[in-house]
Amino acid sequence: MKYNFFFTAGYPKLNSTLQIIDALQKCQVDFIEIGMPYSDPLADGPTIQESSKIALNNGMTIDLLFKQLHAIPFKLTSKLILMGYLNPVLQYGYENFCSQCALNNIYGLIIPDLTLEDYKQDFKKYADKYNIKLIFLITPDTPKKRIIQIDKASSGFLYIVSSTGTTGKEANLIDCIPFLKSLQVMKLRNQKFIGFGIKSKDQIDLLSPYIDGVIIGTAFIKALQGKPNLNKAIRNFVSPIVQN
Repeated sequence: MKYNFFFTAGYPKLNSTLQIIDALQKCQVDFIEIGMPYSDPLADGPTIQESSKIALNNGMTIDLLFKQLHAIPFKLTSKLILMGYLNPVLQYGYENFCSQCALNNIYGLIIPDLTLEDYKQDFKKYADKYNIKLIFLITPDTPKKRIIQIDKASSGFLYIVSSTGTTGKEANLIDCIPFLKSLQVMKLRNQKFIGFGIKSKDQIDLLSPYIDGVIIGTAFIKALQGKPNLNKAIRNFVSPIVQN
């Protein structure tokens, strides 16, 4: 089982980014997904929306995030993923953004509102040029033909949304097992990571026969809220989940 933990850059403090990355690495997580705060995060629930608002009020920007990542003083053992929405990336410039990702050890991108068609037409050439993986989302409502197309275009892993709605929504994960079984039959080429509503070891154990990894965001951000000792809060939340 592989683990991807999400947090919002600039939250809870403007300069928390490197501390959180370092603490997650020490817990031996496989992927660290860094959210680029945005004023209109359509796919995110209240917890991540609030963290994004706080991060923006703290002064976080894409430029500052790249500067923070460039200043990492320790060896990276986890793969870094940036998650964000299309408009700020578009304003930054696709090639400029991808080149900065490459300069700052970014493994892949999750851009929920980047369509497959727009990716192929406008974004793919830059992602390929700078060797940046693109991770696309699929849901239980995604048609089979579309899933095959998305799997072919994805180059990191497939992000399986456990249920329709926004992140952090309470989900009955048993209900998504038939969908996960159908994906197994399709023999997709990418690994399958599931997110939205994942927050406990018991849930992961339930889903483990059908998936390759999990994405934990809202629950992780809640674990950081109001904690004076971030390192301890991260260790206390993450270690029981990732331990075998």
